[in-house]
Amino acid sequence: MTETKYLGEFEQMVLLAILQVGANAYGLAIRQELEARTGRKVSHGAAYVTLERLAKKGLVETWMGEPTSQRGGRSKRHFRVTASGVEALRESHEAMQGLRSGLEEILEKP
Repeated sequence: MTETKYLGEFEQMVLLAILQVGANAYGLAIRQELEARTGRKVSHGAAYVTLERLAKKGLVETWMGEPTSQRGGRSKRHFRVTASGVEALRESHEAMQGLRSGLEEILEKP
């Protein structure tokens, strides 16, 4: 049996945003996706601290892209959700579904 990697709400949101962005997932694109889908302002620091934490947990892979002239010769750091990251999202979703079970009357909109 594998060890469960518990995810906080923001960690889940960041992983989902990376999956939504896809192959072009880098810091700014991830933040923009989060803001567009949640209506919540996301600071540069909060996003990168969380991305670093997810990388240390083995839930995302990271690599540097090619330098671009638009960025003054600097490279973008890209992110991809690993298989472990997808599994952690599944486990988190299942845990939340289990906790919601039987509360539909209270939690569903009238």
